Amino acid sequence: MMGRDRISRARHNDEGCVVRALHKAVIGFSDLALAAGAIAGTQVVTQARADRLAVAAPSSTTQETTTTTTETTTTTLAPTTTTPPPPPPTTTVAPRPKPTTPKPRPKPPPAIGAPCMATARACIDLSANRSWLLDGAGHVIYGPVPITSGRPGYRTPTGTFHVLYKEIDHKSHEFDDAPMPYSVFFVGGIAFHAGSLSVPSHGCIHLSTTAAKTYFNTLHVGDIVQVVP
Repeated sequence: MMGRDRISRARHNDEGCVVRALHKAVIGFSDLALAAGAIAGTQVVTQARADRLAVAAPSSTTQETTTTTTETTTTTLAPTTTTPPPPPPTTTVAPRPKPTTPKPRPKPPPAIGAPCMATARACIDLSANRSWLLDGAGHVIYGPVPITSGRPGYRTPTGTFHVLYKEIDHKSHEFDDAPMPYSVFFVGGIAFHAGSLSVPSHGCIHLSTTAAKTYFNTLHVGDIVQVVP
């Protein structure tokens, strides 16, 4: 029995040795693995640090300041000779001719036998209370005939006029439709017409009925009528 116990203890001791050896081997391998991992981690950290340093190198390096020196070159220009411009040409301005006053047109010659100009077709002399018809060339073709003219306040205007229009049976709207037969108007509302040879008018030239008809048939629009004082 004792031999068997010895053998059992021996076996037990051997197994323990094996277990311990295996345990040490495992621990050894673990230490090796940890050491290898540590070395690898160190290499990784070292590489990462190197990469960061490489990236940061441009910003961390001292930038060189390049000072550009601008050279000022003084160029001495040769004096230029300026030729003065030629004097302006002398322009001789001819004196302007003095404006000449146009000569007044000569007055038409007087008519023969009437106190009006020769170009008149009807002539009225207020102071003599007479009137004439002319041919426009200074010759009397009718008259003199008696007339009456405007009363005070309605004087017949003097001057040279033209026949404006004719109306054979005109009535005066200004003076209660007073009849004015054979009217020949030559200025405003003033006309030759048949009327009283004893009562002054309101500016018109009164003629006998016969003379009024002759004036109406002889005179035309545009003909010259001259009234002298």
